[in-house]
Amino acid sequence: MEREAAEIRDPVHGYIYADELEKELIDTSTFQRLRRIRQLASAYLTYPGAQHSRFEHSVGAMYLAGRAGNHLVSHGVIDKESVKEIRAAALLHDIGHGPFSHLFEELLLEKKNIVHEDLTRRIILETEIKDVLVRHGISPKRFAALPIGISRDHPRYVNDIIAGFLSVDTMDYLLRDSYFTGVEYGKVDVHRVINSYEVVGERLSIEKTSIYALEALLVARYEMFRSVYFHRTVRAGAIMLVKAMSLSDSELGFTDIRSLPGFLKLTDEVTLSNLVNLKSQSRDGKFARQLAIDYRDRRMLKLVFEKVVHRKDEFLQKLFSQKMFRENFAEEISRRANVPSRYVFVDVPTTPSVPTTSSRESISEILLVTRDSQGRRIQTIKVADLPIASAILGYMDILRVYTLSKYRKDVETAMDSIFEREGFIENVPARD
Repeated sequence: MEREAAEIRDPVHGYIYADELEKELIDTSTFQRLRRIRQLASAYLTYPGAQHSRFEHSVGAMYLAGRAGNHLVSHGVIDKESVKEIRAAALLHDIGHGPFSHLFEELLLEKKNIVHEDLTRRIILETEIKDVLVRHGISPKRFAALPIGISRDHPRYVNDIIAGFLSVDTMDYLLRDSYFTGVEYGKVDVHRVINSYEVVGERLSIEKTSIYALEALLVARYEMFRSVYFHRTVRAGAIMLVKAMSLSDSELGFTDIRSLPGFLKLTDEVTLSNLVNLKSQSRDGKFARQLAIDYRDRRMLKLVFEKVVHRKDEFLQKLFSQKMFRENFAEEISRRANVPSRYVFVDVPTTPSVPTTSSRESISEILLVTRDSQGRRIQTIKVADLPIASAILGYMDILRVYTLSKYRKDVETAMDSIFEREGFIENVPARD
């Protein structure tokens, strides 16, 4: 790394040092905006300590990327100039996030069919970020795809460091989210994983002796999704925000991203303020405003039904096939409960319980490297053959139904009727 230009005291990693390039990137107003976007969006209403932002997560990812890069330098895989780009890419990997992080992304996907990575590339190419990179001899056009882990101008293993199941992004958010929520599951020996990095061809692999650290990483991610990211009350807040933004989008223009300056003005508090202060005469606008006020004051939607869904459940499997079916399902609940459909919320948070690679492929195998007196030997192992990982393979599908407090009993009765008809029922009372 170049001469240290800044020192940052981080509660997770300790002292983090930034060079001139990194300091200039951090000091841009575009990057400083990340201070005003919470890492876990609505989770602070359930875990009060979860006030941390995309800013410190990005700095933490940069630090781990530097550790990973220096490790590969020591193995003669890359040079120090490459570490400079890897650190900068990790620093900027979340620069395209909108307010409430992934919740805004749900809105973008619904309205514009784009994700935050698309905005990350635009921001790098169209804002002051571009000027900083040019001043330090980095081609923005060549660099822009690296922070989202899909660069064809860099080896695959470099992309894997930024995005994928062995990425510094995953490692930092598990440690950081665990620390600030007070949940113990995310505590993983990430340095053990990084120090075991090996490169086989174009692929990032690990030393065989570190397989248990890798399994701990996979299990920690799984448990954090169960206990934090997909927590029932966390998801209730998420539903309220996404619905409010969606209903008011035509009036407030959240997804009008033709001009980046307008998008870059959107932060958590600005967006919530816009929603709470919306002066609308439309039914959708009024409901959006009420949802935002209830969210602000923590009057949450009530959970009336929850079921962990296995893909062998043929009836519920349809719920994951298309949005229209979920909407029709909400309509059926509405009809049976005699409750307006706009007050019935069907939530199906779905994610691979084992993460994907930087190329967005499902992990099917891992390359393990053994170094001994016989030299360097490479072994391919199926993920399904890992004792612990095999137990969490597949998808973590949770069907939940929420409604307003005053309709709770009516919707519960309707859910009983629907699932008794299908031959299985698992009613779980809400815990406020």
